Amino acid sequence: MMQTENFLSRITVNPEVMAGKPTIRGLRITVEQILSALSGGITEEELLVEYP
Repeated sequence: MMQTENFLSRITVNPEVMAGKPTIRGLRITVEQILSALSGGITEEELLVEYP
């Protein structure tokens, strides 16, 4: 599992991307989408397949 500092370095906020919601750097996927998927039962491995 990744360390917290590594996660935080991958999060960016840009008011012109995804309505300013925090996103994963370089992708058009929000932190909210990732957390929702994880809480819905998607595994970390499955997310990495979908979003390498």
